[in-house]
Amino acid sequence: MTEKEKMIAGELYNSGCEELSQDRINAKKLCHKYNNLEPDNYEERKNILKKLFGKTKENFWIEPTFWCDYGYNIEIGENFYSNHNLVILDPAKVTFGDNVFIAPNCGFYTAGHPIDAQIRNELLEFGHPITVGNNVWFGGNVVVLPGVTIGNNVVIGAGSVVTKDIPSNVVAVGNPCKILRKITSADKNRYFNKK
Repeated sequence: MTEKEKMIAGELYNSGCEELSQDRINAKKLCHKYNNLEPDNYEERKNILKKLFGKTKENFWIEPTFWCDYGYNIEIGENFYSNHNLVILDPAKVTFGDNVFIAPNCGFYTAGHPIDAQIRNELLEFGHPITVGNNVWFGGNVVVLPGVTIGNNVVIGAGSVVTKDIPSNVVAVGNPCKILRKITSADKNRYFNKK
């Protein structure tokens, strides 16, 4: 099994192998190009992301700067939007549903390192997938860690560190991120029932 195959399978792998090193360089070059385009060069930006990502829909936008490790493990849904300074470490799959909004300075990290120092010092690491449902909003400075699944219709509060799965239809916040409350019809009505 190659190191790349081990990475995709979620096993310990050596990221310093020639194939993965070259994959990261290729991704970084595309990210660099993306981040240095003129702000109004919409078509070229979209084309770079379509080339970089494993899968996109038609309507999406990521404000620069944006960085990822490989790109080919990232899938974004329709109406995806991220504000500035998004980082996705993607040795494992990162999947975003439709209508996902991400505030500035957020990170989605599928990469992890062994707790045992001897194993870690052998430059071995792992990746566990992150899955985000539809209609999810991430506040600023949110970090999502390896292996997390977030349901549909979720709001993750600013500054949260998401270490465990979050179910659908909730507001969750904190470090570690915990459910604050369910989302109800009152959340919609509050904007239209002004007295």
